[in-house]
Amino acid sequence: MTSKLKSFGLAAAVSILALPAFAAEEVKIGVPSWTGAQAIAHVLGEVVTSRIGGKVEYVPGNNATIFQAMDQGKGDIDVHPDVWLPNQESFTKKYVDEAGTVTLSSNPYEGNQGFCVTKDFGEANNITDIADLGRPDVAALMDSDGNGKGEMWIGAPGWASANVNEVKTRDYGLLDFIEPVRAEESVKTARIKDSIAKGEGYAFYCYKPHAVWFQFDVKMLTEPTFDPAKYVMVQPSDDADWYEKSNVATKDALKNVQIAWSNSLADRSPAIAEFFSNFQLTADDVSALAFDISANGTDPADAAKKWIEENSDRVDGWLGL
Repeated sequence: MTSKLKSFGLAAAVSILALPAFAAEEVKIGVPSWTGAQAIAHVLGEVVTSRIGGKVEYVPGNNATIFQAMDQGKGDIDVHPDVWLPNQESFTKKYVDEAGTVTLSSNPYEGNQGFCVTKDFGEANNITDIADLGRPDVAALMDSDGNGKGEMWIGAPGWASANVNEVKTRDYGLLDFIEPVRAEESVKTARIKDSIAKGEGYAFYCYKPHAVWFQFDVKMLTEPTFDPAKYVMVQPSDDADWYEKSNVATKDALKNVQIAWSNSLADRSPAIAEFFSNFQLTADDVSALAFDISANGTDPADAAKKWIEENSDRVDGWLGL
């Protein structure tokens, strides 16, 4: 009964969005650097503006910045659009479980992450497993700067997953052959394209959902099956000696990915907070949006508008209509 009343309240708010009180609803959406997060951020924002009648501001930031702002509850940043767990568990434990200042959605989609090479490079050199990157002949083919080590992109600065991948590179015994590189995701995408054009070797952190699966012919390498006993990850936010205290020599478990928002939003913009609690995408939704943005060059805002027009019934469901 309570759920029905909440849905009715949101639906009623949407139907009377011309009223001054409702028009005051606003939200500031955090926008991390990866394409999937940008896509989801703009879907959230487009629904708020076009269907709820609220105001939206997009605020770029990394995970730490966004979670800290949500914790403070002052409206500097109200929502994180793409929380990967357990990658960002240090933040959810601190702000969701302990401080109780942030709400985590109960409607996740499934994520999978690992390391990839282009299909042609993998087949030409019999590269199927992460251990193959430690072969001297493979590492030499991935050495684009002549320093004696092959480069492997492990993620962008500020990504919790990049910290995990840095530890993995060490614990898989690859550091004598592979140089882990952190850079913005656009750098990785350009390097994949360049390596294909030049017939060079390249390995990189990859995950699903992501546009890369539509952009290039790539394959994910096998890793040792996930074993929690061999997956001990301490994030920098928890301990300055995180690298020394971590030990990760196994594939990541499948992820739950969802949005999170500041608890203070429910008081400041209740209809938006209620919409967030109903919001749900699938991995295929996110991959399609990311591909439209990355491959087709569509502006994230335009991609979100198009997706919402094509999925109007689902959006109605989020709004209780």
